Amino acid sequence: MVNPLIDVSELATALASAAPPLVFDVRFPPASSGRAAYQEEHVPGAVFLDRDAVLAGPPGTTPGPTGGRHPLPDPAALQEALRDLGLTADHPVVVYDEGAPPVGSAARAWWILRWAGHPDVRLLDGGFAAWKNEGRPTETATVERPRGDFTVRPGSMPVLDAAGAAELARTGALLDARVAVRFRGEEEPLDPIAGRIPGAGNLPLGDVVRADGRFRPAAELRPKIEKLIGDADSVGTYCGSGITAAHTALAITAAGYETPALYVGSWSEWITDPNRPIAKGPAT
Repeated sequence: MVNPLIDVSELATALASAAPPLVFDVRFPPASSGRAAYQEEHVPGAVFLDRDAVLAGPPGTTPGPTGGRHPLPDPAALQEALRDLGLTADHPVVVYDEGAPPVGSAARAWWILRWAGHPDVRLLDGGFAAWKNEGRPTETATVERPRGDFTVRPGSMPVLDAAGAAELARTGALLDARVAVRFRGEEEPLDPIAGRIPGAGNLPLGDVVRADGRFRPAAELRPKIEKLIGDADSVGTYCGSGITAAHTALAITAAGYETPALYVGSWSEWITDPNRPIAKGPAT
């Protein structure tokens, strides 16, 4: 399995090689100004990838795979957009976002590209902040690459729907990646209903990344993960809309576990059906 993380030194060496990776800049508000930040400066050779325009379909308000704030993109539309950005099947990819929390856009890119069947995608640990902090060069010119030929093969990563998430919460381990106050239903700044999926555990972003945005080492992550999943045969993640949950899925993968299934619609899709149960308060 390809290590899902790459550090600044490794990326700098790869970019100086005869066959450099394709780098996607996936910075997105509120962590940065997105495309404007890219135009101001970016990793040399990086292509801007708009998270919401490319890596998600239009927000949906009905139960099902098109529900939630960031549903799966249409495979044909995704393929066209990725080809326009120069993606080819045999070209390694590195993705990065701002790096300092809030993070998640680059992990969403990692997950969607892997779901689409790309075999070699890595995330720059610490993101653009780490690149800048090490004094690495940047450029301002918008990068345009020859059209690619990547073929999207959807389903290459495990996906959960609402029924699957509910079942996994009962029989396996379903991990909620939101902050504790949202998990407990005490606050909900983004969705109209507060709470969580009954039976879920909580593995918030702060438990998997450090203050500088870098992932915690595997040796530090594994006890946290093990405490939540125990001997469960199947593991899944969810959050508000499938962005932070992808970051948690990557962290679990980087810690040496099998990549968990992702409930892409997450809480924003769960609450579209009033018949689905809602839990609040501390986990039991």
